[in-house]
Amino acid sequence: MTRQVLCRKYKQELEGLDFAPFPGPKGQEFFETISKQAWQEWLKHQTTLINEKRLNVFEPDAKKFLEEQREKFFNNDESVEKAEGWTEQK
Repeated sequence: MTRQVLCRKYKQELEGLDFAPFPGPKGQEFFETISKQAWQEWLKHQTTLINEKRLNVFEPDAKKFLEEQREKFFNNDESVEKAEGWTEQK
């Protein structure tokens, strides 16, 4: 039986992550509140942002930007950055 969480993004019980995505309190928070589906969608969106904006993920400003965008993404914030020319796929 898979572990279920009340997903912060989708507001419903969905399959949870297999492990915390990174160490520390924030990783544990995501483990407890983010579904596997939402996390996979974030990884795809994050990759798009990194590529489109040519971010160097080792730079503090890029890390901060991605952390802010991750929070907006999981909170369904309308101001989350999208790639140029991005249209929602249905």
